[in-house]
Amino acid sequence: GSDPKAVYSIWKKMVDRFFKGGHDGIANDAISALDVAMWDLRSKVNEEPLWKTLGGSKKPINAYASDIALPLNDEKLGIWYKKMAKNYGFKSAKLKVGLDQDSDLRRLEIMRNALSINNDDPILYIDSNEYWSPKQTIRKVSEMEERFTLGWIEEPARRWDFLGLKKVSDALKTPVCAGENLDTLGDFLPYFHHRSADVIQVSHGMTGITGALQIADVAYGLELPITLGGSAGILHAHIASAIPNCITIEIPHPEPETKVYKWDVKIENGLAVLGDKPGHGITIDYEELNKSVVNKISVKSGPSPYGRRAGAGLYEVPPTKDEIKEANSK
Repeated sequence: GSDPKAVYSIWKKMVDRFFKGGHDGIANDAISALDVAMWDLRSKVNEEPLWKTLGGSKKPINAYASDIALPLNDEKLGIWYKKMAKNYGFKSAKLKVGLDQDSDLRRLEIMRNALSINNDDPILYIDSNEYWSPKQTIRKVSEMEERFTLGWIEEPARRWDFLGLKKVSDALKTPVCAGENLDTLGDFLPYFHHRSADVIQVSHGMTGITGALQIADVAYGLELPITLGGSAGILHAHIASAIPNCITIEIPHPEPETKVYKWDVKIENGLAVLGDKPGHGITIDYEELNKSVVNKISVKSGPSPYGRRAGAGLYEVPPTKDEIKEANSK
């Protein structure tokens, strides 16, 4: 019975309802999804694009290409980054690191060479996905800094290790980027209090749009930049337009990979160009969706199909023969 335009009020009711049990995990995921839906509905009622409802402008948003698939061999990795640079004009990109230092150094060179068609000095981001300990990060990234200028090291320690993240930030020239797996403004407070991250990363899948704006406001007051993690349909470009301290957004997929859905945000010259369609601009073809119905879902279809490797963050774990074989088979 609530007015769907009263987004903040609805958000507050949801988080208050789950307060005692903790609005994290699945409960938080549901709140975030509903919050995004409410903002989409509100902008459609207003007959305007989401970015306008959020108070943003249509100024193009800086973006970077993101290699989500770690198990790509060197040749295919180079082809992928060259495609991102040539077809979409990306001048910055991110590489998953952590499995093997020699491979990481070699693949960073591959990424830089691919991007150099658009920029003699492309911005190179790296993401270790909480795989290393703070001291491992300092040692490994220090070696990388001898050959590369890095835009940031993402998640260089476990998400709750705000003192470890601070240690990394103090020890390296490379900025620390962290936060994409945190749920609420309260979760970010230790980061803000201890200056644990130089770049605050927010994912609306974890925070919703309302939470993302709250976190960005606090970061703005502390003169900390914001980046938004990857988003289906490049929906996060709408949010970024309303965040004055957002420096870039992650783009794993510049265009739809299937016929199931499409969106009206375009990637041109390494920038996200917003559309004018009411709402978030994502449309679903339900006939195509019905063709994709499955009876079983594999555990490997989740966000982290392989989990965390034994010993990660505690001691050096060389890649196994099977891992190397899989990486070179893609």
